Amino acid sequence: MTSAPFSADRDSGPATPSRASNHLRWGALAARLTLAGIFIYASLDKIAHPAAFAKDVYNYQILPDALINLTALVLPWLELFLGLCLLAGIWLPGAVLTVNGLLVVFLAALVFNLARGLDINCGCFSTGSDAPAMSAGGYLLRDAGFLAVGIFLFYEVFVHRRRERPESVSARRRDNKKET
Repeated sequence: MTSAPFSADRDSGPATPSRASNHLRWGALAARLTLAGIFIYASLDKIAHPAAFAKDVYNYQILPDALINLTALVLPWLELFLGLCLLAGIWLPGAVLTVNGLLVVFLAALVFNLARGLDINCGCFSTGSDAPAMSAGGYLLRDAGFLAVGIFLFYEVFVHRRRERPESVSARRRDNKKET
């Protein structure tokens, strides 16, 4: 005698495209909010202590002296702006692209200094000598994790969303051709 299985016992099978898409949307939201929090938090101490952040930038020994103060003044405000864009969900393509670019630059600067044998305080979240120090390898792992989140968000904004709505893109092209 067989009985009908309970709905909880049934295998839901592979995720349907809409379910998979829904999971990606939630993942993208989590990635966006995570990066927003990271960038906003990272900017606050730098904005409050620009001179200490300028010393951290100088310690990297990458930029010419003429660009150190400019970088120490502009970069924290850029990080805050990008974090707020990610948080609010506005100008996402530009914000995601710029955030990923910054994450690549930050990671490259750490790798460059590690290759040169310099073990410095990165100045990422707090400035000056009283900042908690981590090993260069720890900074690299942390920043690689941030970049992984950024790459996922880049994929979601630039690749997945474009595939998900191909008919709307072709419809816009068709409408633009009709207008001309």
